Amino acid sequence: MKDESLENNIVTLFERGWPVRRLSREFGISRGRVIRILGRNDHTRAIVDEPHATTSNRPSKLDAHKVFIQELLDTYIHPPITNQRVFEHIKEKGYDGGMTILRDYLTGLRGKKTTEPVFCVETARGQRGAHDWSDYMIAFTSLGDSEKVTFFSFILGYSRRQYIEIVEDKTQPTLLKCLVNTFLYFDGVVKEIKSDNQKACVDRWEAGRPVFNKKFLEFATHYRFRPLTIQPGKPRENLKIERPFYYLETNFLNGRKFYDKSDLKAQLSQWLHEKNDQRIHRTTRQKPIDLYKEELPYLQSLPEQQFDTSLIEYRVVNNESCIEWRGYYYAVPHKYMYEACPVRISDAEIIIYSPGCEELRRYPLAEKGRKDRYIGRVFHDNRKRSDLNAGDIIARLQSFGQEMTDYVSRIKQHKPKNYVHHLRHILSLKVNYHVDDIIIAVRRALKHKVYESAAIENFLSMNAVKKNEIQL
Repeated sequence: MKDESLENNIVTLFERGWPVRRLSREFGISRGRVIRILGRNDHTRAIVDEPHATTSNRPSKLDAHKVFIQELLDTYIHPPITNQRVFEHIKEKGYDGGMTILRDYLTGLRGKKTTEPVFCVETARGQRGAHDWSDYMIAFTSLGDSEKVTFFSFILGYSRRQYIEIVEDKTQPTLLKCLVNTFLYFDGVVKEIKSDNQKACVDRWEAGRPVFNKKFLEFATHYRFRPLTIQPGKPRENLKIERPFYYLETNFLNGRKFYDKSDLKAQLSQWLHEKNDQRIHRTTRQKPIDLYKEELPYLQSLPEQQFDTSLIEYRVVNNESCIEWRGYYYAVPHKYMYEACPVRISDAEIIIYSPGCEELRRYPLAEKGRKDRYIGRVFHDNRKRSDLNAGDIIARLQSFGQEMTDYVSRIKQHKPKNYVHHLRHILSLKVNYHVDDIIIAVRRALKHKVYESAAIENFLSMNAVKKNEIQL
């Protein structure tokens, strides 16, 4: 770049008698450059008209792809396709040139735009991360229309490695689940996490300081990170997370088509590993995945037990002996009618407890669009219900293996009057226990010649873990 101040000093001092060698030594440049500056000054003072620049029409590596580039520009208008996506498309078509000549060519077609400079504060390895939400209207080919989709993003401040997830809402339970997924994705936790002033994190500001939400502070304490937030009205304090959203918009969402939300999630997961992790970051000049390998040892280790992100509320059992949740009614035993019962809601299920915190019922959450509003409700009638006969019970038990077959024959021998009761009881244990554990109990009973279904259940209750067993 031409340095007008340097040229002015050299020309004026040369006119005062300074030799070329002294000028070279004084300004730290070569004598050849001093001579060129002086010669150019003499030349411009001697001529009247500036010479016209001449251009040569040399062949370019882009010539074979210019028609395809114009097609891309005409196809993706709102929003316009980015230079990077055009580069990726023509690379697939066999382009073997660089990005610079493509950028210059596209600048000539579009016109140059000026951007405002931004500045980011660099942090040490494992020191800080940031998270935020962003909404986009995405056109799905299966619907033929656009749909609003919310993205959650978290980025490591040192390595710039990023985790992105598609969510249904921006509530606090969703945020906590996303952060847990983030920690598992990175296999560690940073020492500080910065967010904007969203209600899921910050309740209010007092005396110039944020008052963080109690639940969020409990979550932060569990994972041992310090919560941070930006000053109100100063979004540029969180640029490290804002800029990657721009990259998501201009690279992943730009110039791609999605059939439905499942296809969007699949392509996003592939893009995170194949593109986002492998790109050369414009600030660090390295791949995020390479810097992440340096940062990983500095991340805090994960706890053995992850934070329970389930939503816990008290719900009153109505006069239909049901608890209502988001328009659906979940059945509760009649004796708890009009009682306030604790309810735990996770992504997949709802668990209803008694006022004394004993588990009453556990149901899968009703899927969206379900017509039947009642879950777990039994409609009684006076017709006699059919029951399993002895032959069915024995056949199902014998399918467990040879040891169970031997035990069935021994029970029939030692309990001839009520063997069906014992066999039905053993078969019912399959509801709460795994078959392998039942076989272990049967093997022990055969060894000690114990032929009671109650003995099998007692052994399982003392030594086996129930299916889906939880601890309050």
